[in-house]
Amino acid sequence: MFATLSDRLADTFKNLRGKGRLSEADIDATAREIRIALLEADVALPVVKEFVGAVKERARGEEVSQALNPAQQIVKIVNEELVTILGGETRRLRFAKTGPTVIMLAGLQGAGKTTLAAKLALWLKEQGRTPLLVAADLQRPNAVNQLQVNGERVGVPVFAPEPGNGVGDPVAVARASVDEAKRTLHDVVIVDTAGRLGVDAEMMQQAADIRDAVQPDEVLFVVDAMIGQDAVNTALAFQEGVGYDGVVLTKLDGDARGGAALSIAQVTGKPVMFASAGEKMTDFDLFHPDRMASRILDLGDMMTLIEQAEKAFDQEEALKAAEKLSGRGGDFTLDDFLTQMQQLRKLGSMSKIMGMLPGMGQFREQLDNFDEREIDRIQAIIQSMTPGERDNPKIIDGSRRLRISKGSGTQVSDVNTLVDRFFEARKMMLQMTRGGGMPGMPGMPGMPGAGGGKRGKGKAPAKGKNKRVSGNPAKAAQQRKDLQEKASSAPAAIDYETAAANLDLPADFSKFLK
Repeated sequence: MFATLSDRLADTFKNLRGKGRLSEADIDATAREIRIALLEADVALPVVKEFVGAVKERARGEEVSQALNPAQQIVKIVNEELVTILGGETRRLRFAKTGPTVIMLAGLQGAGKTTLAAKLALWLKEQGRTPLLVAADLQRPNAVNQLQVNGERVGVPVFAPEPGNGVGDPVAVARASVDEAKRTLHDVVIVDTAGRLGVDAEMMQQAADIRDAVQPDEVLFVVDAMIGQDAVNTALAFQEGVGYDGVVLTKLDGDARGGAALSIAQVTGKPVMFASAGEKMTDFDLFHPDRMASRILDLGDMMTLIEQAEKAFDQEEALKAAEKLSGRGGDFTLDDFLTQMQQLRKLGSMSKIMGMLPGMGQFREQLDNFDEREIDRIQAIIQSMTPGERDNPKIIDGSRRLRISKGSGTQVSDVNTLVDRFFEARKMMLQMTRGGGMPGMPGMPGMPGAGGGKRGKGKAPAKGKNKRVSGNPAKAAQQRKDLQEKASSAPAAIDYETAAANLDLPADFSKFLK
């Protein structure tokens, strides 16, 4: 969503690199580019003015003028100001001390409230809570049925005493849901309310009546992040008519400009608490202003990546793989490779994972064009192999490769590529885990002339390489004589131990002379 903004800011900061000191003109030019970038991202004008003013004021201060690297200091200032307008710090849910915690969702129709209710329920379930979903949207066609289907998908019960489709009293349903939660020992109640295509008095009154009936601990305003500045206007209208404690942004994975996300917290004074960035029920998490600012500035989001990996990866399987790569747990096989790849897929799409790494903005086009089906093809190829072939890929000869390609619906060249890359990757990982360094790095194993390389494999050059012996007996005899004279005139081998002793070096230092 913030791709355009990220690119514009990156281009702006490039112009500052290499400057030992920033002039007033440099600061003004940078501020102007930041202002244009934010306006193009559809950020609210008052927010843009306040943001740019704060950046200019700090850029003229001592923290930049006395910095060793002013350009990096400007990036730091922009990052900190972005965190501020995004809400400052992470806001977490407040839970009731006694009785069930009641969370009410409000927002316009189409913002994604019903789907988000199920995502929130799953998130709470993973936190050890026992949520109950409440179908209080009795206005929209099939809203009750949709919540029941989503509740079944995430394994959370749904309280739906009324069929909906215009039938039933949503206030009575919401009030009864709290008693039902107490009776069935659910500690969180999530009330899904009705919306409209636009703000109107009837919708506001119904939301206010439900709020008064259940006295929610948290009222969350659900807003579609793709609707731009209208999201801010709607948020202000709901704040006046119903009131809410926090904002939830949906559809953050869209291709809109994202100005709503950057504006809404600053304009309303209410924090963004959650964000949904995908269609899967697991594409939902707490909103961290500092991490979002890092993503916008292409500084990566390693904390989120680590948290997702901790949830998705099987620690026991990962430990087994690590032991095999270190040479202590047997050979790392294609079965192990397949297991690790399947765990990696639990994190989401490869482009999404790679996008969390610092500096990947410059490869955005390649990430966008990455074919996720390539992983499916790799999985099909490995699963078309016999257990023996997976344990020892060296036995896969031409006929076996033909059989595997037919079984997986791929080409023989695809099988060849997978097997070759597997051996290369295993070799590289073994070298890294054993302290051999990264192949291809200067002075490291794997570099030609550094004791490695794909071609030489660390072997000494053959004696007399490229020296052809003449067929003429006289010339052949002369060649042998020349070689003998050359060998006898070669310098004697150096005794490194003696040399180290004569130089009075430490006893173990001689190994560095070899």
